[in-house]
Amino acid sequence: MSESSSELARAPRSLLPTEERRRKLRKWRSLRDGFSLYGVGAGGIGVIIALALIFVYLFYETFPLLKPVAVEIRAEYAVPGDIDGTPTLHLALDRFEQLGARFSQSGAITFFDALTGEPRERLQVPIPDGERITSFGRAEARRSLFVFGYSDGSVLPVKLDFAQVFVHGERQIRPELSYPLGSDPIQIGAEITGDYSALAVIEGRGGYIVAVGTEEGAIAVAMFSSRRNLMTGVVQVQREDSQLPPLGRPVRQILVNESLRNLFAIDDRGRLASYDIVDPRNAFLIEEVDLVGEGVRVTAAEFLVGSRSLMVGGSDGSVRQWMLVRDEETGTPRVTLVRGFRDHPGAVDFIAPEYLRKGFLSGDRSGTVGLHYATSSVTLAQEPVFEAGVTRMAMGPNNARALILSEEQGLIRVLEIDNPHPQTSLSALWGRVWYEGRSQPEFIWQSSSADDAFESKLSLVPLSVGTLKAALFAMLLATPLAIMGAIYTAYFMAPSIRRVVKPSIELMEALPTVILGFLAGIWLAPYVENNLPILVTGALLFPATILLAGFLWSRLPAGFRHLIPSGWEATLLIPVVIATGWIVVTTSPWIEIAFFDGSMRQWFTDVGIPYDQRNALIVGMAMGFAVIPTIFSIAEDAVFNVPKHLTQGSLALGATPWQTVTGVVLLTASPGIFSAIMIGFGRAVGETMIVLMASGNSPIVNFNLFEGMRTLAANIAVELPETAVGSTHFRVLFLSALVLLVFTFVLNTAAEVVRQRLRKRYASL
Repeated sequence: MSESSSELARAPRSLLPTEERRRKLRKWRSLRDGFSLYGVGAGGIGVIIALALIFVYLFYETFPLLKPVAVEIRAEYAVPGDIDGTPTLHLALDRFEQLGARFSQSGAITFFDALTGEPRERLQVPIPDGERITSFGRAEARRSLFVFGYSDGSVLPVKLDFAQVFVHGERQIRPELSYPLGSDPIQIGAEITGDYSALAVIEGRGGYIVAVGTEEGAIAVAMFSSRRNLMTGVVQVQREDSQLPPLGRPVRQILVNESLRNLFAIDDRGRLASYDIVDPRNAFLIEEVDLVGEGVRVTAAEFLVGSRSLMVGGSDGSVRQWMLVRDEETGTPRVTLVRGFRDHPGAVDFIAPEYLRKGFLSGDRSGTVGLHYATSSVTLAQEPVFEAGVTRMAMGPNNARALILSEEQGLIRVLEIDNPHPQTSLSALWGRVWYEGRSQPEFIWQSSSADDAFESKLSLVPLSVGTLKAALFAMLLATPLAIMGAIYTAYFMAPSIRRVVKPSIELMEALPTVILGFLAGIWLAPYVENNLPILVTGALLFPATILLAGFLWSRLPAGFRHLIPSGWEATLLIPVVIATGWIVVTTSPWIEIAFFDGSMRQWFTDVGIPYDQRNALIVGMAMGFAVIPTIFSIAEDAVFNVPKHLTQGSLALGATPWQTVTGVVLLTASPGIFSAIMIGFGRAVGETMIVLMASGNSPIVNFNLFEGMRTLAANIAVELPETAVGSTHFRVLFLSALVLLVFTFVLNTAAEVVRQRLRKRYASL
């Protein structure tokens, strides 16, 4: 008894190590559970934070596009060099916007500090003895080319250059005058005598043109072309004079575009006469156009950079843009009103265009200055600068500073302008815009050109449509194949085959998309173009032969059909598919000859269907091949994981396997199948390399299967490495990335909402 009692007394002590071990296990399990709980939670929060940071960064890069324009008066000073009280003909700024220049009617050009007005230098334009300056004209602001008209009817073209020199490491600007047609005045128009009421000079690819107009309505043109002797270095100037058909009314202003093809003469009633001067000796009047309304006069007219658009200011304060638009019936360019801007409170007396963009300043007689941008069709700012009228203005080459002169007040005021992205209004990014050289408003993406006067076209509509177009055609191919393949593999296929097929298809997802894009662009696109009937015959024969094979199989004796194990029937289709493919390829040339006159590619062109070698069809085939594994894998898992008791119960109640699939399996697996489709769609929307290499990268707006496209993702990949950091183009590319991210985020959110509703609806099955 004593021994047994002693054993009982010792028993609890012998169990202590086991309890302690259990406590340690519980503690360790609790630690692991807590680590998993907080680790997974931290990971989820980290993902959310990462997505939020991506949104924040993209918005940070695009936010400057929303920044409003800032215009403020920086300085004010008396008109420099105004010793003799002669009127100011012109104001100019150097490219660093540090040195200003004032042209006076005495022929003196006074250079001064742009911020303080302190005179720096004075140059004199030569004037013939006993004569005076009676008229003045200038070319586009980028050229710094001017022409002075004298009282004896002669003219003198002058060019102003701001040369840079460095003295002791400090940059200094030194103005220089040159005379491109010689320093001696030139007589224009032997039949024209006396003062000119209008004067213009232009430098184009063909040389120089000087045009003059008179109060009597006469117009004369002199064209100068220079040629340098390679042996002697002597420059020979050739001249050709022409007399244009007379206007018959006083000519107030003459403008010649940079292409040297058109001359515009504006009379004292606000009518514009458009002349064709391609051959100056046979120049003719194209048309006459009323630029302003009845009883209104044209008080200012100036070309925008590139001389393709004419900005017109009226005595009623109106500001309008006119362009040469080609008539679709005759092919003749016609002067067409394109858009208007916010009216001024007074008559617009001066227009100063920007040097490198389609913006301009306008000043009126009430002292108000307006800042406009033509392409985006907006008035960015309108500020009162003087109490009296604005006489002259000069826009700096960097678009950051402007000189505004009021001779009535005898003052120049300096405007500081912060206007980095004027062309990115909502209407310009998402609406139709009437661009120069186009016959109508369009959606266009064209961010660069070799032309200095090019206006960037940054519509996001072609890129957004291209993104949807590429994803749509890819999903049209991938979705039915992937979903039906997943259903068959998960429900009908023999397990032994499934263990081979499923990993094989999933392995396709590991293929680099750059390889798929390369093969699609280099091999598939030209092959399809040369064998287009394959598309028609294949689309008809493959479904037909597969259905026929299935029908014939169902009519075979049951004993014969039972020789093939259940789930292996699909292997019998392999020779059927191979044979059908051989028939399709072999008969393609004969079908092309019989039905498409030997060339289906030419037949498409003849019936008005554009065909590009790299098109949406090629992208759909290549991208569909890339998306199929994603959709198949997720959908197959969803179908395979349908509880067995549901399918077995359905079969036990007498339903056929197909009825079980349609009535039970698909409904139960619908949340997973829907997720597979949406994930595949998101994969297609964000695809870059296949679209980049197989689509032709044409930013067009249509859903033609045989034309290309450009997607948001491909456009970013193509253009972001080449753009200037901080430029409008750079920030619009980030905006397109933000649009793509928002689009996929909204799409995935909506898909998750639908998926949850499907899960809730069919959870009771």
